[in-house]
Amino acid sequence: MVTTECSEKRYEFERGDGARTVVAEFNGGTISSDAGMVLLGETDAKMKVIGRLSECFHDGRNPAMTKHGLQQMLAQRIFGLALGYEDLNDHDRLRHDPLLAAMTGKQELDQPLAGKSTLNRLELSSGMIDRYHKIRYWRDSVDDLLVTLFLEAHPTPPEQIVLDIDTTDLPLHGKQEGRFFHGYYGHYCYLPLFIFCGDHVLCSRLRPSSVGPAVGSKREIERVVKAIRQRWPQVRITLRGDSGFCVDELMSWCEDNRVDFVFGMARNVKLVGLVADALTQAQQEFEKTGQPARVFVEFEHETVSGSWSRKRRVVAKAEHIDGKSNPRFVVTSLSKDEIEAKSLYEDTYCARGDMENRIKEQFVLFADRVSASTMRANQLRLYLSVMGYTLMNGFRRLALKATALASAQVGTIRLKLFKIGALIQVTVRKVWVRMASSFPNQELFSQALQQLRQ
Repeated sequence: MVTTECSEKRYEFERGDGARTVVAEFNGGTISSDAGMVLLGETDAKMKVIGRLSECFHDGRNPAMTKHGLQQMLAQRIFGLALGYEDLNDHDRLRHDPLLAAMTGKQELDQPLAGKSTLNRLELSSGMIDRYHKIRYWRDSVDDLLVTLFLEAHPTPPEQIVLDIDTTDLPLHGKQEGRFFHGYYGHYCYLPLFIFCGDHVLCSRLRPSSVGPAVGSKREIERVVKAIRQRWPQVRITLRGDSGFCVDELMSWCEDNRVDFVFGMARNVKLVGLVADALTQAQQEFEKTGQPARVFVEFEHETVSGSWSRKRRVVAKAEHIDGKSNPRFVVTSLSKDEIEAKSLYEDTYCARGDMENRIKEQFVLFADRVSASTMRANQLRLYLSVMGYTLMNGFRRLALKATALASAQVGTIRLKLFKIGALIQVTVRKVWVRMASSFPNQELFSQALQQLRQ
């Protein structure tokens, strides 16, 4: 048996059958494994995400004593997340990548970027300026920027849009501020609120999990709708969410402000009793065909407890599947004349499932890295992740239309187009990025860049 000899800097791999021994060393010099970041830099140059994000901060440092600018640090952190580097410790080596430095706008490419300690002080900045934390951010400004970026993505106002609202759990493993054990998820977590419109994220509000899904949702929806209507006064808006948002406060606000809604409803004995005949019909059809059967019915409904301020249209799906009944309910402000029951449920309400994919993409950009001690610091980390997603989504929208990756997930785009090995050569006037000749997606790379520059 041949043993593989490894030293601290050299690693040998025996291939067998007389093949040459493979020797690996980390001494290639100025080589980047993420040459595709030039596409991400081109996207930011067009959208100006990071520059405008930096305007949402106050930098109280003495410029004469400052080595790393605020915008440069934000770019370093957001590009790092987009490229798959979740931990600040990664920047101990990434800070020496001249291509990353060039993408952040750094002039002295022979000097390293900010290290993990400097980036950590940025993220842990509190609302108050002190000796060690002199940078702070304004939450309202970042919130406004997310909506502005969404509006800018539409050259002409759409006739109607659907806003999806939902929550997710961010597990906690320490003693973070706002830590609470959530019985449904079975662990300590935060419960952030997200609002999406298609692929675009319009709100990412970090919240403790001790509150219900709908708590604070009216305030966020009101803020988002107001900003949208200022730019698009005639647009028709429909709000869509699961049963956690089926509360009278939110529905009444929608009805009073020209916003339609479609919300799931938690089933109860009374609701199931109202669709008993439809459930029987579905069961009979299932027994006849052996296939899942659905019957749709609708009715005007008001709560017995009086928790609803008025009667509302409820659509029920009476389904029999796998030998058991599976009734589901939605409440809506849309009338029968606008949309019939079956289409309302199957085409409108069920389409909210795509938002689950958008939320999963936040995790690919490490939105769950909420390990700071304060909620304010963790909110900033969530913002950085969301801005990384906004940049990646902008790249997908602008550069990948009509390509094989037009609807690809963020992780796939990262793997297919950003993870490119390249030799980096810095001269007086240029930064040469000599990418691997064997890179299989060269045509796609070229097409994406051409579309970005249109």
